[in-house]
Amino acid sequence: MNAEVRPIRTAAESALAELFASAREDAPGGEAARRVRDDAFAAVASRGLPNKRVEDWKYTDLRALMREARPLADAPTAEEMAAARAMLPLAGFDAQRIVFVNGRLAADLSDVAGPEDGVSIAPLAVALASDAASALALKGVPNDNAAVALNTAFVADGLVVAVTDGAKPGRPIHVANVQTGDAHASYGRVLVSVGKEASVTLVESHVGDASPHQTNTLVGLDLADGAEATLVKLQDEGLGSLHLATLGARLGAKARLRTVALAVGGVAARQQIFLDFCGDKATADVTGVTLAGGRRHLDTTLVVDHTTLNCASRELFKSALDGEARSVFQGKIVVRPGAQKTDGKMMAQALLLSETAEANAKPELEIFADDVVCGHGATVGALDEDLLFYLKARGIPQAEAESLLVQAFVGEVLEGIENESLREALTARADRWLAERS
Repeated sequence: MNAEVRPIRTAAESALAELFASAREDAPGGEAARRVRDDAFAAVASRGLPNKRVEDWKYTDLRALMREARPLADAPTAEEMAAARAMLPLAGFDAQRIVFVNGRLAADLSDVAGPEDGVSIAPLAVALASDAASALALKGVPNDNAAVALNTAFVADGLVVAVTDGAKPGRPIHVANVQTGDAHASYGRVLVSVGKEASVTLVESHVGDASPHQTNTLVGLDLADGAEATLVKLQDEGLGSLHLATLGARLGAKARLRTVALAVGGVAARQQIFLDFCGDKATADVTGVTLAGGRRHLDTTLVVDHTTLNCASRELFKSALDGEARSVFQGKIVVRPGAQKTDGKMMAQALLLSETAEANAKPELEIFADDVVCGHGATVGALDEDLLFYLKARGIPQAEAESLLVQAFVGEVLEGIENESLREALTARADRWLAERS
């Protein structure tokens, strides 16, 4: 490790240093992986956890939110496995399900009968043993980012999914993450490569009990020329959990990516998305819904990097906030020199369902090419009083009228999920949130 680092200052930073020192020798991947991990943790140690003076973390002060570092999760006990079985999310959804309990692969709860033709699924340790640098230092993902660096330093388990050229598996792959038992920290990573003209649907879900867990997860997606991928995520961790998640995607020529995320859980959560357009005529549709009440703090941070010709990106994120909840949307579209004919549009919309809820939005454009069509916008407001009056005048109670309007508001995003059973499952979770608030 680099010895010339800033002294660790907070209790959480001190605990992280102790955890790393005790875990680095036994972490999977051998010496090559240790070098990458050492560099990653040294970056965190030299800067400390980001606070509100760091622009990218202005609205989500990780140093204040992460007051202590939870111990690394052990292998789940029999009692924790039983609890996880009862908590499995999206259980009625037909997919090849791979389950992680407290960040560790749970083979007994997973569908290990074998993937479909053209798809291989292997433990992350295989990739770490063969090419640790590529598995830990992903292209297109900023390794100086604190959440990414911590994931690199501590990740112990995960998956490597490869879809061969031309393969189009019929069933989605569902990576289900369950946090249960005593307070702990877990770090997971899923690497997905999709071959030329191939396609895949990946579902990522996170649930947890009421214990104060800390989750740090990363999904790396590499789309070859002409490949297609759909990613659907449910973040429904327990109140008290800190959830840090990163998606890094690289798009080849004519590749197509669609993502839909529903965030309803955690006391504090941040979803980071980094899209890197690496080939001409690629397209991406990135959408999400945030539903938050109480004093939850849910953050979406997005960077779309256009470097090639004739690419298009669409970003739409919607939030409905009650109580003293707070949402954050930071979105940036970057158009590099030479990335002509770029078509990029970004919109963030928030509904405030109480006078104490708060929505922060910071959409940005950085354009260094002169033949582009790009735009961004943000709206924050309350429910339309005229529409509420219209519904109540027809005998619909206030709470039900509000729920109908919120359903219509977020439905624009959730209805974009093509798989009917998955769409119904996420819509049902959104409906349950609305019923609970009333």
